Amino acid sequence: MLFKQAHVYILTNTYRTVFYIGVTADLRTRMWQHAEGEGSAFVKSYHLHDLVYVEHFGRITDAIDREKQLKRWHRDWKLNLIRSVNPTMKCLKAELDLV
Repeated sequence: MLFKQAHVYILTNTYRTVFYIGVTADLRTRMWQHAEGEGSAFVKSYHLHDLVYVEHFGRITDAIDREKQLKRWHRDWKLNLIRSVNPTMKCLKAELDLV
């Protein structure tokens, strides 16, 4: 289990005003769950359906550590991180073939 691959991801709403940071071993399934309103009540209530950031990790423990780190960051730091790889903050689901 410690060597299972994982992803840390950031979802946002249409207006890019609210962000959710999550971790998963199966990004495709997790995006489907969020789209269907399953899983996180926070994602469902704030309509966070646009995937704007993803990091891949070889070990789930590393992904969990990174998720915890990012959740402690200030909003501006998170925005800078997202924009460093996704300057226009476009939804990455189609690009990653997750739709």
